[in-house]
Amino acid sequence: MKVRIKFSKRGPSRFLGHLDVMRYFQKAVRRAGIPVAFSAGFRPHMIMSFAAPLGLGIASDGEYFDMELSREMSSRELLCRLNEALNEGFQALSAKKTPEGKKHNAMAITAASGYRIRFPEEDRQRWEQMAGQMEAFLAQPAIPVEKKTKNGLKTADVKPGIYRFQAAQGEWDMLLAASSASYVKPRMVMDAFAEYLGTHFAPHDYAVHKMEVYANTGTEQSPVFVPLEDLGEDI
Repeated sequence: MKVRIKFSKRGPSRFLGHLDVMRYFQKAVRRAGIPVAFSAGFRPHMIMSFAAPLGLGIASDGEYFDMELSREMSSRELLCRLNEALNEGFQALSAKKTPEGKKHNAMAITAASGYRIRFPEEDRQRWEQMAGQMEAFLAQPAIPVEKKTKNGLKTADVKPGIYRFQAAQGEWDMLLAASSASYVKPRMVMDAFAEYLGTHFAPHDYAVHKMEVYANTGTEQSPVFVPLEDLGEDI
């Protein structure tokens, strides 16, 4: 049976890298006594896979991993056991049974991620004034940024991967592409917006909070974004 765990990552834990988070949850699953399935072969390993990695220093309420269980366990028991084994900063939020097969893995179906950009209260007026330029920024024919690749820096147009960029209740709301074919980081958009405004954002000027990860149940031309946890069912 395959289950999808949604969890949050807050506080100091946001400074743990992706590989450290993976190892941490492997140990937590063992401590919790969850009947996770193992691969066959000379060096068996837990059958677990994580959705898109989270940038260092970013807090999140929408992280996911899938794992195979060797026997059925209720969603309530899974959450209870796992949360008892997690340290402060991590919390398991939901556990859903999902379809079998690699094409349904969280990593494979991830299409977009939602973020909130939060600012110091004393700078609110400055950010609200900047937000008035968002529409013109998105109306540009292209939004070029420099991306790091294994072959060095490459200029790419991220405009097709910005599904939403708007002000919302004193914060900025983003929905960005997060698939293996197209991945747009929130800081890329912020840096491009700053360049458009003729200014510069320092790392401490704002905080990035990841809200959710989505699959696309529509088409590339007419996307329908659905949270990953909505593609499973309670056990």
